[in-house]
Order: sequence, then C-alpha cells, then structure tokens
Amino acid sequence: MIIHLFSRKIFNFISLPILLFLNFSEINNLSKGIKAENKFLPATEKDLFLYKGMGASYLCIASKAGIEFPKAVGVASATYVQVIEGKHGGLIKNMGNKKLDREKLFSGAEFQIVTTAIQYCPDSVPKKVTKKVRKILKNNRK
Repeated sequence: MIIHLFSRKIFNFISLPILLFLNFSEINNLSKGIKAENKFLPATEKDLFLYKGMGASYLCIASKAGIEFPKAVGVASATYVQVIEGKHGGLIKNMGNKKLDREKLFSGAEFQIVTTAIQYCPDSVPKKVTKKVRKILKNNRK
C-alpha cells in the first residue's frame, strides 16, 4: 500500500509538467501550421497530369464495378478539385496567379478526367459522352 501511494505521488508530480509541455508545444506547432498553409504553390503540368490520371483511373475502375458514370465522374472531379484547392490553394501555374473558382475547377477537372479515361478505358465512357468530347476537341483545334 505504501508503494502504491508513493508511486501515485511520483506519477502526479511528473505528469503535470509533461502535460503542460505537451499542451504548449502542440499550440506552438498549430500556429506554425497555420502560417505554412498560407503559402501555396500553383499546380504544375506534372501535378495536373498526376491528378487527372488518378481521376481517370478511379473513373475506369468505378464504372467497371457498376457505379453509374455520372456518379463516378462526380466523385473523381470532386477529389481533383479538393486536391487543387487544398494543396495548391486553387492556383494553376499556367493560369497565372489568379485563384480559380470551384465552378471552373470542376468543369476543367471533369473534362480532363473524361478525356483521359477515353484514352485509357474507352469502354467505361458512354458513347454519347465520347462523341461530345471529341466534338469539343475538334472545335478547339480550329
């Protein structure tokens, strides 16, 4: 009983400084994190290539698993946009220093993901969508 009481007093004596240290060090780390979040690097072509490839991969796998095409495209596009906003602050290097709004990011993400999916898994993209994308690409070349 004496040992139990003694060990409890030591624990109480040591735990308070440790808890205070952890508490203050955590607050300090949080404030550093907030300052670091303010500096976003715009997404490069390499970044965009990776994100659209991942989105197209998801789209291909999801459609083969029986998920409806509109839902799969929506999830892939939303993930793409969240990464652009979260990691890059909505900035894309080729678009300048202006932050793109969500609507533009979503439409760009959807188009890039679908065009990439047409290249890698054309059977996963409805023919109607494929025709529409090819028509847009043809008009843009002119």
